[in-house]
Amino acid sequence: MTQQVRPIPEGFHTITPHLVCCGAADALTFYTQAFGAVETMRMPAPGGKLMHAQMRIGDSVFMLADAFPESNCVDPRALNNTPVYIHLYVEDADAVWTRAVEAGAKPLMPVTDMFWGDRYGQIEDPFGHRWSIATHKRDMTPEQMQEEMQKSMGQGCEGAQQ
Repeated sequence: MTQQVRPIPEGFHTITPHLVCCGAADALTFYTQAFGAVETMRMPAPGGKLMHAQMRIGDSVFMLADAFPESNCVDPRALNNTPVYIHLYVEDADAVWTRAVEAGAKPLMPVTDMFWGDRYGQIEDPFGHRWSIATHKRDMTPEQMQEEMQKSMGQGCEGAQQ
């Protein structure tokens, strides 16, 4: 009898980030220090680079590898930017944001209570990847979020243009 192979491996979710980092071994250390990530797999490539590695933060797996520009595999710094943020929900956004900055991340947005119900801040890690770090504080309907957004932007009903 043959074993049925699952379409999604055990422990993974439907979407799994795969980061390219110039200095992936150092990235493993940073993510451990900054986010409490746990390394679950490492596959070295010839020449000391990492071909593939996996880490877990909470219940989520993410993958990473070294940059291999000769194979068109580049990190965000080679592009001078990234349009992608990795959103990380944690128990204490303030503590994780501070720990990430102390581990070498660049602060982009201090942790603040946001109109959508999260306590939220942003950092850029030393490898050019941007992270939003949040703790969910309250559930809100889309209508409540819209109302809170208008208040926070100074555009309450009295100031709204028709």
